[in-house]
Amino acid sequence: MAGLKRRVPLHSLRYFISMVGLFSKPGLLPWLADVVTPLWRLSYEEQLKVKFAAQKKILQRLESYIQMLNGVSVTTAVPKSERLSCLLHPIIPSPVINGYRNKSTFSVNRGPDGNPKTVGFYLGTWRDGNVVCVQSNHLKNIPEKHSQVAQYYEVFLRQSPLEPCLVFHEGGYWRELTVRTNSQGHTMAIITFHPQKLSQEELHVQKEIVKEFFIRGPGAACGLTSLYFQESTMTRCSHQQSPYQLLFGEPYIFEELLSLKIRISPDAFFQINTAGAEMLYRTVGELTGVNSDTILLDICCGTGVIGLSLAQHTSRVLGIELLEQAVEDARWTAAFNGITNSEFHTGQAEKILPGLLKSKEDGQSIVAVVNPARAGLHYKVIQAIRNFRAIHTLVFVSCKLHGESTRNVIELCCPPDPAKKLLGEPFVLQQAVPVDLFPHTPHCELVLLFTR
Repeated sequence: MAGLKRRVPLHSLRYFISMVGLFSKPGLLPWLADVVTPLWRLSYEEQLKVKFAAQKKILQRLESYIQMLNGVSVTTAVPKSERLSCLLHPIIPSPVINGYRNKSTFSVNRGPDGNPKTVGFYLGTWRDGNVVCVQSNHLKNIPEKHSQVAQYYEVFLRQSPLEPCLVFHEGGYWRELTVRTNSQGHTMAIITFHPQKLSQEELHVQKEIVKEFFIRGPGAACGLTSLYFQESTMTRCSHQQSPYQLLFGEPYIFEELLSLKIRISPDAFFQINTAGAEMLYRTVGELTGVNSDTILLDICCGTGVIGLSLAQHTSRVLGIELLEQAVEDARWTAAFNGITNSEFHTGQAEKILPGLLKSKEDGQSIVAVVNPARAGLHYKVIQAIRNFRAIHTLVFVSCKLHGESTRNVIELCCPPDPAKKLLGEPFVLQQAVPVDLFPHTPHCELVLLFTR
């Protein structure tokens, strides 16, 4: 969801509003675009130059710190790339530049006209107690279908007698909307609802009303293929915490990627740029160098696409994923596509990985792929990877190499440290490939190849 929740200072917002006319919706649109998609005014070629320079600077800073820890230069046998020890490849552009998102999450709050039943993205800051919610029209990364569903959800909210839930302790019911689409044009909508103290009968009435609106009412224009409803008393709830309730339609969305048919559940992680994801996964596959004697370990595997796309080239695929729904999707995808050399495990990687690696101590070479969330990997996962000597190749995918992700890389590459239980030989960063999945934003995926 790169770039969708950034805030701008309220005093800047007020100044801008005063310049364009009080709460002028047309005037706020370019301001929203500058927040959500800050590079939108640049040509795509210029955007790629900005991103490549940013990724190079990140790698320079990272290498400098690793060299300091090692006390010597970590220059390797590969050719140097502009003062970097690792080989930095040219950035791989996204095949689709506009409307590329296959998933968008829209908030509900007060709009420019003060109406609390406005669906869109935030401007302003919570710290100052004032947030403006602006519709997503004209954002270059949002497909028209997503904006259409958001607009009809707003129509629904404004005719509903129930208030929106803007702040949990102040009451209200209707909350955010998530829209997922695939390349075949199918559309899944997920409505989040705070039940407050409604009875089951009252909840049933609300579900029937919103269902009727999108099947036979004005919302039918959206052509939804499925509508989900989730009762949630928290900011975010997994399916295990509060089940997604299918009000009508197909329970899953399917996608075609790398010659695989992939099943995607409502809360399963899937890269938000489908065409870009294919470029990303091809890059990962090329860097792994797997063969028929290799076990591929896919950590934070999501719906299992990376591992399953390489299954025919490796002896076995082992996937680990926190979300049970995503693991069920991965198993379905494997079975549907006739892949028999894969197994997927549900749970926290830091708890599963040590035991899983211990069971594979048969001398077979292991290549690991990690594609963690922005929070990075748990330190026990790093310990397990570092201390299991059969892992000689590691491909690390990061959409934002900072904070915990940076610490992950440093602990993979630093000298052995018994105090941190990092006993195995350090990895060496060999290659880096930026892959752009987020046109018009400063974000970029960075694929790192480590060997030892």
